[in-house]
Amino acid sequence: MQSYTLNVNGQNRVVISDPDTPLLYILRNDLGLKGTKYGCGSEQCGVCKVIVDDQAVPTCKLPVENVEGLAITTIEGLGSPEGLSHLQQAFIEAQAFQCGYCTPGMILTAQALFKRSRYPQDQEIRSALEKNLCRCGTYDRVRRAIKLAVGRPDGSPGFQVQEDKTTTLRDGNLPGILQQYPNLDSWLQINRDGTITVHTGKVELGQGIKTALAVIVAEELDVSVERIRVAPTDSSYSPDEGLTVSSMSLETTGEALRWAAAEARHAMLSVAYEELEAPLERLQVSDGTILDPVSGKSTDYWQLFGEQPFGRQVTGAAAPKPADSYALQGKSNQRLDAADKVSGQTTFVQDLMLPGMVHGRVLRSAAQSARLASFNKCQVHDIPGLLKVVQDGSFLGVICAEEFQAVHAVKQLEHAVQWDSEKTLPHPDQIEVHLRNHTGQSFLVEDGTGIIGPIPPIEMPAGAAQTLTGTYFRPFQMHASLAPSAAVALMEAGSLTLWVHSQGVYPIRSAVARVLDLSIDQVRVIHMESSGCYGHNGADDAALDAALLARALPGQPVSVKWTREDEHTWEPYAPAMRVQLQASLDSDGKVIAWNHDLWSYPHFGRSHSGNGTSGLLAAWQLAEPYARPTPQPILSSHVGSHRNADPLYSFHNKRIVKHFVPESPFRTSSLRGLGAFANVFAIESFMDELAHAAGIDTFEFRLNHLDDERARSVLQAAAKVIGWNNRKGMGIAFARYKNRQSYAAVAVELKVDTSSGEINLERAVIAADAGQIVSADGLSNQLEGGFTQSASWTLNEEVKFNHDGITSRDWGSYPIMNFTQAPRVATILINRPGAPFLGAGEAAQGPTPAAIANAVYAAAGIRLRNIPFTPEKVLSAQNKR
Repeated sequence: MQSYTLNVNGQNRVVISDPDTPLLYILRNDLGLKGTKYGCGSEQCGVCKVIVDDQAVPTCKLPVENVEGLAITTIEGLGSPEGLSHLQQAFIEAQAFQCGYCTPGMILTAQALFKRSRYPQDQEIRSALEKNLCRCGTYDRVRRAIKLAVGRPDGSPGFQVQEDKTTTLRDGNLPGILQQYPNLDSWLQINRDGTITVHTGKVELGQGIKTALAVIVAEELDVSVERIRVAPTDSSYSPDEGLTVSSMSLETTGEALRWAAAEARHAMLSVAYEELEAPLERLQVSDGTILDPVSGKSTDYWQLFGEQPFGRQVTGAAAPKPADSYALQGKSNQRLDAADKVSGQTTFVQDLMLPGMVHGRVLRSAAQSARLASFNKCQVHDIPGLLKVVQDGSFLGVICAEEFQAVHAVKQLEHAVQWDSEKTLPHPDQIEVHLRNHTGQSFLVEDGTGIIGPIPPIEMPAGAAQTLTGTYFRPFQMHASLAPSAAVALMEAGSLTLWVHSQGVYPIRSAVARVLDLSIDQVRVIHMESSGCYGHNGADDAALDAALLARALPGQPVSVKWTREDEHTWEPYAPAMRVQLQASLDSDGKVIAWNHDLWSYPHFGRSHSGNGTSGLLAAWQLAEPYARPTPQPILSSHVGSHRNADPLYSFHNKRIVKHFVPESPFRTSSLRGLGAFANVFAIESFMDELAHAAGIDTFEFRLNHLDDERARSVLQAAAKVIGWNNRKGMGIAFARYKNRQSYAAVAVELKVDTSSGEINLERAVIAADAGQIVSADGLSNQLEGGFTQSASWTLNEEVKFNHDGITSRDWGSYPIMNFTQAPRVATILINRPGAPFLGAGEAAQGPTPAAIANAVYAAAGIRLRNIPFTPEKVLSAQNKR
C-alpha cells in the first residue's frame, strides 16, 4: 500500500492504495465519485472514461500510480445538478440518454473532443466516440447534443408531431388495477413541502416511465411536473403491479394514475369550496393554488391535504380531463432525472453505499452446465481483505472489505477450483436443425391465440398464379446490458432487505424468499435503477447471489456486482427462432393463401418458484438444488414466440402454426419484443419478396393488403419523409405491436460495399401511432432506441459458443452497434388526443430488420434471411447470385 496525491477536479486528494489498483475503483470507492462507471473491465465500452490531461481515457485498467500528478476531470467536475455545464445542458435539451449509464463517459469524451476541435463535424464526432457504447441506442441524439453544445445545431429535433383527432376515444372505464388497489392513498400523497408523491408498482428501466407518469398526474392536478416525486418501487408500500414488461406501463399504470389524480383533484376542490365559500364550479387551479376569481380568496393543495390521507377510494365518479384541455400531454417534457443523469449522481444500484457495506463476487464457469468438482480452500486464506468464502454446493463466492479486494479474490479463487461439465452443446451451425428436430408440441394460431387441436396441412389454393416460400432465422442473442447485473443485500435480525434492479419487486421477493426458506413478510425489496435491461436479464440472479452472501454475513450490507464475462455468459438469452413462410398470389398480385410456421425455444424463464423449482440461477447450484421449472407453451394472445405471427394484413386464407421447442441448449427468456422480432422480420421481408414477384411497388403492395387506416397512415408518413420512390438502397416495413398496441413503420436508406460486404446505414425514418402521446420527446427517444438496438441485432449480434461453453464473453466477441454504424434517425409521431395510450417501447423492434433486409435487396439485389447480416454473409450471398 502506498500514498498517492491525485489532482481530481482541481483539488489534490491523497489516497492509500496498491499501485496496480485501477483508477476506476479509487474514484468510486475512495473519493466517492460515482459518475465513473464499470462496464466491461477491458476498455471496450467507454463508460469508465474520465479526462486526464485533456484526453478522454478509460479507467477500468489504468493503474493509479500512472496518474499521480496529472489533472483528472470526472463528470462531477464538469458540473453539478445546480450548476450544469453548457455541454451537460445540451444533453438534457436533446434528451441524449435513456437509462443514462453511459452518459458521463459520453459527455467527457465530447468535452475532450472540444479541446481538439472547436466545431467538430459529424464524422469527427462519430470517430471520437466510436469506443463509447450506448445499448439504449441514443447515438444520433448524442451527436445532435454535441452539435448543439458548440452552437452548430443540425436544425432538426429529430422528430415531428402530427395530430389526428379521427379516432376512437377512451371507453371511460376504470382500469383493472384500481379494482385491486382502489384506495387513493395507495397512489398519491400530498406533501407539506409543496410536492406530490406518486406511488407505483412500475419501475424505471431507462424508458422514462417516471417522467411520463408524473406528466399524467401533473396534468390532472394542474401542477407543474417539477412538483411530482415518483417514489422508488418498494414492496413495503407500493401497489403490486407485477412486472414492468410488454410496453404496458402507460396502458395500465398511466391510466390508473389518470383516474386517481382526477379523484384527488375533486377531493381537494370539494374541501376548498367550503373553505373559500365559493361554488365548486367557479374555482380555478394554477400550479396547485385554488383561487376563487370573484372573491380573490385562495388556498392550495398543501394547506388542505399536506401529509394528510385522502381516506377515500377511486370510484370513477370524478372524470379525468378531456384531451382538448391538455397543457402537458402531447408536448415534450424534460425528464425528471435529467440533471442527475448528466452529472453522475448516485442513482444506480451499482452506486449504492451503505454504512458498513462490504463487497461480494461469485465465481462461475464459462460452461453453463458445469458443477464444482473440487475446491482447495488453502489457496484462498491469505487474500488481503477477505472476510469470508461462501460455498454451498456449486455456488461459490467471496466477501471482502473493499471492492477491488473482491475482484482480486475471485481471480485467486479461479486457481483453487476445478469444474465438471458433462453436457455437450450442439455445433453452432446446427441450431436450425436442432430447432426442427426437437419440437415438443405444435399449435394452430388463430387471431393471435394458440389453439390446441390438429394442425391442418398446407393446401394449394385454386387460382394461384405463383407460390413463393422463404425461411428466416434469428440466432441466440443477448440483452447485453451495458452495466453488468448487481444487487445489495442486508440480512439482519432474520429479515432480508434487497436493493435490486429487477423488473418487478414483488415477484423477486417471492422467488428469493422461497430459496432462502423465509416468509414473504421477512423480505423487503427496494428497486434501484441500473442500465437498460430490455427484458429478463441477470438482475434477478444477482439479487439471489447477494442474498446468499448476505445470509453468510448477517448484519452487514453486501454489494454484489457481476463482471462483463458473468453477464455475457450467464444471463438468459433471447431464444433462437426459425420461421418458414409460403404464400400464393393470384394474377392481380393479391395474396390468396398465407402459411406461417415458426419454431422457437421458450421466451419465458422468469424467477417464479414453486413445487421444488426455481427460475433463479444460484438456486440450481446449491448443495440441495432446486430444479429448473419445466418450460410450458403459453398460448395467450400474441405472447412469446407467436407474438405478431398473425399479420395485420387482410389475408383471408391464413394458416399460422407455432412449434414449441422446450429443450434449449441455453437458458432463454424474454428479450425486448419477444417473438415479434423474428416474426415481423420474416413477414415483412416476405411481403417485399411477394411484391417483387408480382411486379408491384413494395410500398403499394402493402397498402393493397391493408384495411386498417391507422396502419396505412404510419406507412404513408414514413414513405413520405424518406422520399420513397423504390429507389436503390431503400427498404420499408411495418407492424402493429401485438396487433393491439402501437403502429410503427420503419424506412431505411443504406449502401452495401460489395467489396467488403459491409452494410452502411445512412438514415432511418420511423413513423408511429401510440394513441394519446404523453411526452413526445420521450416517445420518440424510445422508438429511436428500439430501432438502433434492433439494427444492432440485425447487423452484428449472435451468441458464439463451442463445445466447452460460451465464447462471446466481452464486447469484442459480442459486438454491438457503435457510433460509426449508427445512422441519422427521424421520427414522425401521430398524436391522437383522447385515444387510449398504446405501448410503444417495443414497436420498432420487428419492422427494423425487415426494412434493412429489404433495403439491402434494393441496393445489391441479394436476399438476406439469416440474422445477423455480417459482411461474410453478404459476400456469400453475392457469390451465389
